[in-house]
Amino acid sequence: MFNHAGGAGKTSLTLNVGHELATSGLRVLLIDLDPQANLTGWLGVTGVQRDQTVYPVAVEGLPLPEPIRVYGLDLLPAQVGLAVAEGQMMGRVGAQGRLRRALQDVTDRYDVVMIDSPPSLGQLAILGALAADRMIVPVPTRQKGIDALPGLQGAFAEYREVRPDLTVALYVPTLYDARRLHDREVLADLEQHLSPIATPVPQREAVWLDSTAQGAPVGVYAPGSPVHSDIKTLTADVARAVGLTYARSPI
Repeated sequence: MFNHAGGAGKTSLTLNVGHELATSGLRVLLIDLDPQANLTGWLGVTGVQRDQTVYPVAVEGLPLPEPIRVYGLDLLPAQVGLAVAEGQMMGRVGAQGRLRRALQDVTDRYDVVMIDSPPSLGQLAILGALAADRMIVPVPTRQKGIDALPGLQGAFAEYREVRPDLTVALYVPTLYDARRLHDREVLADLEQHLSPIATPVPQREAVWLDSTAQGAPVGVYAPGSPVHSDIKTLTADVARAVGLTYARSPI
């Protein structure tokens, strides 16, 4: 999940799509690359030490730490000390490719790995991008979503200099409210200029916010709700885009 702008929905989509895939029977690893550790906190995980994060992978070239098991999936958590890696990676040749190499050692353990990238274009964001096989890009149906696109395209061009095979599997319109003319106009603009594009994710803030406050995925906090249905629709879009087998269960 990549977008250098904050508030696009990367973390909530990583958490909930990852949980939905795990619920369907896939072996899922989530990786939190954001030192703010929102994904980690939203899954109710606390007391994380720096060596439990990707820090030893990125800075020291060590294997992946043992993940934390939560809600039927594995989590490589984050914490504020991970921010130190930004500066230390710059002085280490090949550090930006270390997560990809480490993940190659665990391909037999997981069907899918989802990486929650920080809202930046720094070293940790590069670490995640170069580790990915495909990029999924949440884009808010707001003017700031349109404004962020040139920066995204520029970042992708630079990443492809190192990884020519890196592609955007799916753009995901988020925070969509069909009652607002502005949102409908922005969505039409996104659909005209971006491909492939997912079914827009409706705003429906209450359940999203309440579930994260409870430290649980929507499928646990509000199973069968309209938001859970939205997540199932998005998960099906993501699975098709990246070639995963996902059998959507009925609401």
